[in-house]
Amino acid sequence: MPELPEVEIARRNLERWFRGRTVVDAEAARTRIFRGAKSSAFKSVRGRLIDVSRKGKYLLLSFDEGRGVLSHFGMTGKWVRRPKGQAEMYSRARFILDDDEVIHFRDPRMFGRIQPLESDQLWKTEVIQRLGRDPLVDGLTPAQLRDAVDSSRQPIKVALLNQTRIAGLGNIHAAEALFRAKIHPARLPGGLRAEEWMRLSRGILQTIRFALTQEEGEEIHYVEEGDTENPFLVYGRAGEPCRRCGTRIRSFVQAGRTTYFCPNCQRRRGTP
Repeated sequence: MPELPEVEIARRNLERWFRGRTVVDAEAARTRIFRGAKSSAFKSVRGRLIDVSRKGKYLLLSFDEGRGVLSHFGMTGKWVRRPKGQAEMYSRARFILDDDEVIHFRDPRMFGRIQPLESDQLWKTEVIQRLGRDPLVDGLTPAQLRDAVDSSRQPIKVALLNQTRIAGLGNIHAAEALFRAKIHPARLPGGLRAEEWMRLSRGILQTIRFALTQEEGEEIHYVEEGDTENPFLVYGRAGEPCRRCGTRIRSFVQAGRTTYFCPNCQRRRGTP
């Protein structure tokens, strides 16, 4: 599932693909990616892309004449660029540009979402208003992280996945950040010390920036797709030796998601 870095890469790609170009047509199939909205509104988009912003895992696209599009990838969605006339499997909606390039919203499982809106309403939607701090857009100091998460009674890893607290983190980068910070994912936020909040805020920003450098390209790829080498330190590495200390990485389930950690570097009580 895409997380903040993948969505940020998509934002940068869209910004580059649309630069100097004009939408001359928009097409969409009647699928559930438009749940709660009408595909006909998407088809009315024309003109230039004025702005493409990101908040957490959402993309906010503003076009000429006050048209806007809110986009979320769900589990398998992505924006891809193809030459006009080239078929794209699982294309659910697309923008045709004046240079004969086509920007497809590709989503095999259709858990993603496109919501056409007036551009001045994009930031006012409930889903955007409810999001917490975005580490890249809003910044994330140790104090800000503590204020956002400290009141949670859930384990720290689960609390980090709450999008109303921290926007954009998902299973991969929460696990990676905790590994970098040497914090066990089952510890409670209220038990973290000041130095641990500092390490965790730094770890969150480090893992996001690392993913951006490793994954940035013409098309985002997801580790779960199986055709991309795992670039991460701990995620997906159960049974492998820890790159820091050599102890075997372990995994367990938290809130329905598999969590990876090093039992030596991330001890349950205190700092190793």
